Amino acid sequence: MIPSKKAYLLLVLGIIIAPSLAIFFGIPTSITLTLLYDVVVLGLMVVDGLRVRSHRVQVSRELPPRLSIGRENPVLITVNSNTNTVIQIRDYYPASFGVSVPTLQTPIESNRTQELTYTVNPTSRGEFSWGDIQVRQLGAWGLAWDDWKILQSLKVKVYPDLLSLRSLSIRLTLQSSGAMRQFRLNGIGTEFAELRNYRSGDDLRFIDWKATARRISAYGNAAPLVRVLEPEQEQTLMILLDRGRLMTAKVQGLQRFDWGLNATLSLALAGLHRGDRVGVGVFDRLLHTWIPPERGQQHLSHLIDCLTPIQPVLQESDYLGAVTNLVQRQTRRALVVVITDIVDVTASTELLGALSKLAPRYLPFSVTLRDPQVDKLARNPTVDATAAYTRAVALDLLAQRQVAFAQLKQKGVLVLDAPANQITDQLVDRYLQLKARNQL
Repeated sequence: MIPSKKAYLLLVLGIIIAPSLAIFFGIPTSITLTLLYDVVVLGLMVVDGLRVRSHRVQVSRELPPRLSIGRENPVLITVNSNTNTVIQIRDYYPASFGVSVPTLQTPIESNRTQELTYTVNPTSRGEFSWGDIQVRQLGAWGLAWDDWKILQSLKVKVYPDLLSLRSLSIRLTLQSSGAMRQFRLNGIGTEFAELRNYRSGDDLRFIDWKATARRISAYGNAAPLVRVLEPEQEQTLMILLDRGRLMTAKVQGLQRFDWGLNATLSLALAGLHRGDRVGVGVFDRLLHTWIPPERGQQHLSHLIDCLTPIQPVLQESDYLGAVTNLVQRQTRRALVVVITDIVDVTASTELLGALSKLAPRYLPFSVTLRDPQVDKLARNPTVDATAAYTRAVALDLLAQRQVAFAQLKQKGVLVLDAPANQITDQLVDRYLQLKARNQL
């Protein structure tokens, strides 16, 4: 039982009126009256707190089955009450999580069910302990809070950004019936899809004259028929995800590896949705994990289960070794996406050499996760010597990255360099462009 603000105010009021009582009744009498007043207030407070116990509210918690790292995950608190009251709820979520509202407080009407929602933002993957629920309920007289704990401890798992995967899946489905249909109408692709009537604006090169002649001979005068082509399916997409030292740095609250893992799963989802065979390798000094390329949406669940427990390590990455392993395991031509970070030409010589060995047998694609804070420092105007030096360092880092990317492009390597928190969308869009243009 905890006194409320109203109880404290009443007790303070007794102290304030004590001097007035001393003037009219004398000091001994005023002390007696003040003590009697305090005893009455405390007694009423105890009774008010005890009365709550007979009609405590019922509280339950509902969590998402899988929490997504770096996202606002909703937590639903359901409260059932058979009386008018006010409650405070403190949920013991893992201490490392960010939270939108630490303590929930709301009035509850009699015989009503109320749902309260707050969000938690995990910044690391893994298994965490979620504690009990602490509840305080205000008595009918407003003098005391009844405080008790509801036992609801459990283990929760934090996965990569599954909310983003769900949104991406919806977007890809809409594109399949919208934008991708437009590609087919324009004849972009290499695989035959169907024949249809010629429309104004169609490329004359795609008219099927033999089919048109057969149709005219059978039905007389008829419109020309056009071959509709679509992007080739069942190609191979290989993703090499770096988990070495450079991927341990934190960017926008998450480690680079987590941003890279989110991008890996999103790219895998896009590849599987487009009918490609998708495989993933995770490497540092050695090839830590190898998941052979498969097709089908069920393969995405396998990728999530295998990749979620992996954490980055403080080891230098062996790019040449990772590429050599891939070449030995994947003999067919494939789009090879290496997700990592790059510092400068000197420090990234091995990466440059490894990716250059993939061309022209494979289509190498280097994806690097830039720190947006460096971009911000490079853009900000300077007002003193310290700021000018910081900006100069940032500009130098960006310039060295551009030199390294220029060398990669000269060797036939595709390049994407974007802020870590924007890499997923840009990578998926770039992949869809490659598929639509049949660059693989």
